[in-house]
Amino acid sequence: MAVLRESPTRSTCGKDTRGINMGYRFVACPLGRLLVARTEQGIAALYLGSEDGPLETALRTEYPTALLHREEGPLHPWIAALLDYLNGQTTQLDQPVDVPATAFQERVWEYLRTIPYGSTCSYSAIARALGQPTAARAVARACATNPVSLVIPCHRVVREDGHLSGYRWGLERKRALQALEQRLNFGV
Repeated sequence: MAVLRESPTRSTCGKDTRGINMGYRFVACPLGRLLVARTEQGIAALYLGSEDGPLETALRTEYPTALLHREEGPLHPWIAALLDYLNGQTTQLDQPVDVPATAFQERVWEYLRTIPYGSTCSYSAIARALGQPTAARAVARACATNPVSLVIPCHRVVREDGHLSGYRWGLERKRALQALEQRLNFGV
């Protein structure tokens, strides 16, 4: 399902993105604007925001030497599925991803994909499940560097006390995503 390329770091320093051919496009969604970038192997970036410009800047920063091209025309089926999810028409997102990851990030991100729709899990519970009970901060960092939100559902991760904390795309969007899942999961 996932195509995770080994990477020494998620920062742009030292990340070799040369030759990666990536198409991207912007679409309107219930949470504002959605940027979806993809390779032939999977989704490489999925960013949420209010305006296209900052999202495109973030993509170019994340993938500084990739061959980026804006896509037009019919929506790719992966993008259509994302919009269906955000519009409450499906609860399943199992698109392949194509992102560089450290071994630890890969473990965290794969675990996030096992958290059931409409459920949450704490950073510390994930650390314990991965056999590293003192790694809650590292789990939080892996969530913060997740470039493919929704498909790797970091919005389902909360503090130990159940409260929301940190979300790359803003706590209001995290709250909205959890509310959407709760509504559909429990028919509210």
